[in-house]
Amino acid sequence: MKKFLTAFLVAFTGLFLVACQNTKTENNASNEANTTLTLKVGTAPNYKPFNFKQDSKLTGFDTDLIEEIAKKNGIEIVWVETNFDGLIPALKSGKIDMIASAMSATDERRQSVDFTKPYYMSKNLYLKLKNNDSLQTKNDLEGKKIGVQLGTLQENTAKAIKNAQVQSNKDLNIAVLALKNNKIDAIVADQDTAKGFLAENPELVSFYQETDGGEGFSFAFDKNKQKDIIEIFNKGIDEAKTDGFYNTLIKKYELE
Repeated sequence: MKKFLTAFLVAFTGLFLVACQNTKTENNASNEANTTLTLKVGTAPNYKPFNFKQDSKLTGFDTDLIEEIAKKNGIEIVWVETNFDGLIPALKSGKIDMIASAMSATDERRQSVDFTKPYYMSKNLYLKLKNNDSLQTKNDLEGKKIGVQLGTLQENTAKAIKNAQVQSNKDLNIAVLALKNNKIDAIVADQDTAKGFLAENPELVSFYQETDGGEGFSFAFDKNKQKDIIEIFNKGIDEAKTDGFYNTLIKKYELE
Protein backbone atom coordinates (compact mmCIF):
# COMPACT_ATOMS: atom_id res chain seq x y z
CA MET A 1 0.00 0.00 0.00
CA LYS A 2 2.83 2.34 0.95
CA LYS A 3 4.60 1.65 -2.37
CA PHE A 4 1.39 2.33 -4.27
CA LEU A 5 0.85 5.65 -2.45
CA THR A 6 4.44 6.71 -3.13
CA ALA A 7 4.10 5.89 -6.81
CA PHE A 8 0.83 7.81 -7.00
CA LEU A 9 2.36 10.92 -5.38
CA VAL A 10 5.34 10.85 -7.73
CA ALA A 11 3.07 10.56 -10.75
CA PHE A 12 0.77 13.33 -9.51
CA THR A 13 3.70 15.64 -8.79
CA GLY A 14 5.05 15.07 -12.27
CA LEU A 15 1.72 15.87 -13.88
CA PHE A 16 1.38 19.01 -11.72
CA LEU A 17 4.82 20.29 -12.74
CA VAL A 18 4.09 19.66 -16.40
CA ALA A 19 0.78 21.49 -16.09
CA CYS A 20 2.49 24.46 -14.41
CA GLN A 21 5.16 24.53 -17.10
CA ASN A 22 2.52 24.47 -19.83
CA THR A 23 0.61 27.29 -18.15
CA LYS A 24 3.79 29.34 -17.85
CA THR A 25 4.61 28.71 -21.50
CA GLU A 26 1.10 29.70 -22.55
CA ASN A 27 1.29 32.89 -20.48
CA ASN A 28 4.65 33.80 -21.99
CA ALA A 29 3.29 33.13 -25.47
CA SER A 30 0.26 35.27 -24.67
CA ASN A 31 2.46 38.14 -23.45
CA GLU A 32 4.61 37.89 -26.57
CA ALA A 33 1.52 37.89 -28.74
CA ASN A 34 0.26 41.03 -27.01
CA THR A 35 3.54 42.83 -27.78
CA THR A 36 3.65 43.50 -31.50
CA LEU A 37 6.39 46.14 -31.62
CA THR A 38 9.23 47.59 -29.55
CA LEU A 39 10.05 51.29 -29.84
CA LYS A 40 13.10 53.08 -28.44
CA VAL A 41 11.75 56.46 -27.36
CA GLY A 42 14.13 59.37 -26.80
CA THR A 43 13.45 61.98 -24.14
CA ALA A 44 15.26 64.72 -22.22
CA PRO A 45 14.25 64.08 -18.59
CA ASN A 46 14.82 67.62 -17.33
CA TYR A 47 11.65 69.33 -18.53
CA LYS A 48 9.11 69.12 -15.74
CA PRO A 49 6.14 68.45 -15.89
CA PHE A 50 6.46 66.79 -19.30
CA ASN A 51 9.56 64.65 -18.81
CA PHE A 52 11.44 64.39 -15.52
CA LYS A 53 12.83 62.03 -12.89
CA GLN A 54 11.01 61.34 -9.62
CA ASP A 55 12.65 58.94 -7.16
CA SER A 56 15.01 57.94 -9.99
CA LYS A 57 12.03 56.95 -12.15
CA LEU A 58 11.15 58.60 -15.45
CA THR A 59 7.73 60.24 -15.32
CA GLY A 60 5.76 63.18 -16.69
CA PHE A 61 2.89 64.06 -18.99
CA ASP A 62 4.62 62.81 -22.14
CA THR A 63 5.82 59.64 -20.44
CA ASP A 64 2.38 58.70 -19.14
CA LEU A 65 0.66 59.46 -22.45
CA ILE A 66 3.15 57.39 -24.46
CA GLU A 67 2.90 54.44 -22.05
CA GLU A 68 -0.91 54.49 -22.19
CA ILE A 69 -1.06 54.52 -25.99
CA ALA A 70 1.62 51.82 -26.18
CA LYS A 71 -0.21 49.57 -23.71
CA LYS A 72 -3.42 49.73 -25.73
CA ASN A 73 -1.61 48.87 -28.96
CA GLY A 74 0.72 46.10 -27.82
CA ILE A 75 3.83 48.26 -28.10
CA GLU A 76 6.78 47.86 -25.74
CA ILE A 77 8.52 51.15 -24.88
CA VAL A 78 12.24 51.37 -24.16
CA TRP A 79 13.14 54.85 -22.89
CA VAL A 80 16.42 56.41 -24.01
CA GLU A 81 17.53 59.54 -22.15
CA THR A 82 19.59 62.25 -23.84
CA ASN A 83 19.94 66.03 -24.03
CA PHE A 84 17.17 67.84 -25.90
CA ASP A 85 19.49 69.11 -28.63
CA GLY A 86 20.67 65.54 -29.24
CA LEU A 87 17.22 64.04 -29.81
CA ILE A 88 16.87 64.65 -33.56
CA PRO A 89 20.47 63.54 -34.29
CA ALA A 90 19.77 60.36 -32.28
CA LEU A 91 16.60 59.79 -34.31
CA LYS A 92 18.36 60.31 -37.63
CA SER A 93 21.20 57.95 -36.68
CA GLY A 94 18.82 55.17 -35.63
CA LYS A 95 19.70 55.23 -31.94
CA ILE A 96 16.03 55.91 -31.18
CA ASP A 97 12.81 55.30 -33.10
CA MET A 98 10.73 58.14 -31.72
CA ILE A 99 10.93 61.40 -29.75
CA ALA A 100 8.62 62.20 -26.83
CA SER A 101 10.04 65.27 -25.16
CA ALA A 102 7.72 68.30 -25.34
CA MET A 103 8.99 69.00 -28.85
CA SER A 104 7.12 71.63 -30.85
CA ALA A 105 6.34 70.88 -34.47
CA THR A 106 7.89 73.50 -36.76
CA ASP A 107 8.54 73.79 -40.49
CA GLU A 108 12.29 73.72 -39.86
CA ARG A 109 12.12 70.46 -37.92
CA ARG A 110 9.74 69.00 -40.48
CA GLN A 111 12.56 69.01 -43.01
CA SER A 112 14.12 66.07 -41.16
CA VAL A 113 11.33 64.48 -39.09
CA ASP A 114 7.62 63.65 -39.27
CA PHE A 115 5.28 64.68 -36.46
CA THR A 116 2.10 63.29 -35.01
CA LYS A 117 -0.83 65.62 -34.47
CA PRO A 118 -0.23 68.06 -31.58
CA TYR A 119 -1.07 66.73 -28.13
CA TYR A 120 -0.52 69.96 -26.17
CA MET A 121 -0.40 73.70 -26.92
CA SER A 122 1.97 75.89 -24.96
CA LYS A 123 3.30 79.44 -24.67
CA ASN A 124 6.53 81.22 -23.77
CA LEU A 125 6.90 82.69 -20.31
CA TYR A 126 9.59 85.24 -19.42
CA LEU A 127 11.13 85.18 -15.93
CA LYS A 128 13.17 87.72 -13.99
CA LEU A 129 14.19 88.49 -10.41
CA LYS A 130 11.33 89.97 -8.42
CA ASN A 131 13.37 93.07 -7.51
CA ASN A 132 14.33 93.86 -11.13
CA ASP A 133 12.00 96.73 -12.04
CA SER A 134 13.85 97.50 -15.28
CA LEU A 135 12.18 94.60 -17.09
CA GLN A 136 8.48 95.09 -17.78
CA THR A 137 8.01 93.95 -21.39
CA LYS A 138 9.85 91.94 -24.02
CA ASN A 139 11.23 95.16 -25.52
CA ASP A 140 13.16 95.78 -22.31
CA LEU A 141 15.34 92.76 -23.07
CA GLU A 142 17.24 94.50 -25.86
CA GLY A 143 20.95 94.03 -25.16
CA LYS A 144 20.26 91.91 -22.07
CA LYS A 145 21.57 88.48 -21.07
CA ILE A 146 18.92 85.80 -21.54
CA GLY A 147 19.03 82.16 -20.46
CA VAL A 148 17.31 79.42 -22.49
CA GLN A 149 17.44 75.67 -23.04
CA LEU A 150 19.59 74.56 -25.96
CA GLY A 151 17.72 73.47 -29.08
CA THR A 152 14.30 74.83 -28.07
CA LEU A 153 11.98 77.32 -29.74
CA GLN A 154 12.71 79.64 -26.84
CA GLU A 155 16.36 79.73 -27.90
CA ASN A 156 15.31 81.00 -31.34
CA THR A 157 12.96 83.53 -29.73
CA ALA A 158 15.70 84.92 -27.52
CA LYS A 159 18.18 85.15 -30.40
CA ALA A 160 15.67 87.24 -32.34
CA ILE A 161 15.72 89.95 -29.65
CA LYS A 162 17.92 92.84 -30.74
CA ASN A 163 21.47 92.65 -29.34
CA ALA A 164 20.45 90.01 -26.81
CA GLN A 165 23.25 87.96 -25.28
CA VAL A 166 21.78 84.48 -25.30
CA GLN A 167 23.16 81.82 -22.98
CA SER A 168 22.00 78.37 -24.10
CA ASN A 169 22.07 75.57 -21.53
CA LYS A 170 21.42 71.85 -21.77
CA ASP A 171 19.41 72.13 -18.54
CA LEU A 172 17.19 75.08 -17.55
CA ASN A 173 18.16 74.57 -13.92
CA ILE A 174 21.53 76.05 -14.86
CA ALA A 175 19.80 79.16 -16.23
CA VAL A 176 17.70 79.49 -13.07
CA LEU A 177 20.83 79.38 -10.92
CA ALA A 178 22.48 81.99 -13.16
CA LEU A 179 19.44 84.27 -12.88
CA LYS A 180 19.36 83.98 -9.08
CA ASN A 181 23.06 84.89 -8.99
CA ASN A 182 22.55 87.94 -11.27
CA LYS A 183 24.65 86.43 -14.06
CA ILE A 184 21.79 86.81 -16.53
CA ASP A 185 18.81 89.17 -16.67
CA ALA A 186 15.97 86.87 -17.72
CA ILE A 187 14.90 83.40 -18.81
CA VAL A 188 12.58 82.42 -21.67
CA ALA A 189 10.95 79.02 -21.15
CA ASP A 190 7.86 76.98 -21.85
CA GLN A 191 5.14 78.36 -19.58
CA ASP A 192 4.37 75.10 -17.76
CA THR A 193 8.03 74.36 -17.08
CA ALA A 194 8.55 77.98 -16.03
CA LYS A 195 5.66 77.79 -13.55
CA GLY A 196 7.47 74.97 -11.79
CA PHE A 197 10.54 77.16 -11.37
CA LEU A 198 8.37 80.00 -10.04
CA ALA A 199 6.82 77.71 -7.44
CA GLU A 200 10.24 76.54 -6.27
CA ASN A 201 11.96 79.94 -6.38
CA PRO A 202 9.91 82.73 -4.74
CA GLU A 203 12.49 85.35 -5.69
CA LEU A 204 11.52 84.90 -9.36
CA VAL A 205 8.48 86.33 -11.16
CA SER A 206 7.10 86.26 -14.69
CA PHE A 207 6.77 89.51 -16.61
CA TYR A 208 5.77 88.59 -20.16
CA GLN A 209 3.91 85.85 -22.02
CA GLU A 210 3.48 85.04 -25.72
CA THR A 211 2.82 82.16 -28.11
CA ASP A 212 5.86 80.00 -28.72
CA GLY A 213 5.58 80.18 -32.52
CA GLY A 214 5.13 76.43 -32.87
CA GLU A 215 2.14 74.27 -33.71
CA GLY A 216 2.02 72.51 -30.35
CA PHE A 217 3.96 69.63 -28.77
CA SER A 218 4.04 66.53 -30.98
CA PHE A 219 5.79 63.17 -31.05
CA ALA A 220 8.48 62.91 -33.74
CA PHE A 221 9.64 60.09 -36.05
CA ASP A 222 12.30 59.85 -38.74
CA LYS A 223 11.23 61.34 -42.05
CA ASN A 224 9.05 59.13 -44.29
CA LYS A 225 9.75 55.94 -42.33
CA GLN A 226 6.98 55.43 -39.77
CA LYS A 227 3.67 56.44 -41.36
CA ASP A 228 1.74 53.51 -39.88
CA ILE A 229 3.13 54.08 -36.38
CA ILE A 230 2.32 57.78 -36.59
CA GLU A 231 -1.30 56.87 -37.33
CA ILE A 232 -1.37 54.61 -34.27
CA PHE A 233 -0.24 57.49 -32.06
CA ASN A 234 -2.58 59.98 -33.74
CA LYS A 235 -5.45 57.64 -32.98
CA GLY A 236 -4.11 57.12 -29.46
CA ILE A 237 -4.05 60.86 -28.78
CA ASP A 238 -7.68 61.14 -29.92
CA GLU A 239 -8.72 58.16 -27.79
CA ALA A 240 -6.97 59.57 -24.71
CA LYS A 241 -8.94 62.78 -25.09
CA THR A 242 -12.21 60.89 -25.61
CA ASP A 243 -11.93 58.37 -22.77
CA GLY A 244 -10.84 60.90 -20.14
CA PHE A 245 -7.22 59.78 -19.74
CA TYR A 246 -5.93 63.03 -21.25
CA ASN A 247 -7.87 65.17 -18.77
CA THR A 248 -6.61 62.98 -15.94
CA LEU A 249 -3.04 63.83 -16.98
CA ILE A 250 -3.87 67.53 -17.28
CA LYS A 251 -5.07 67.53 -13.67
CA LYS A 252 -2.26 65.29 -12.44
CA TYR A 253 0.45 67.59 -13.78
CA GLU A 254 -1.49 70.83 -13.16
CA LEU A 255 -1.48 71.93 -16.78
CA GLU A 256 -3.85 74.42 -18.36
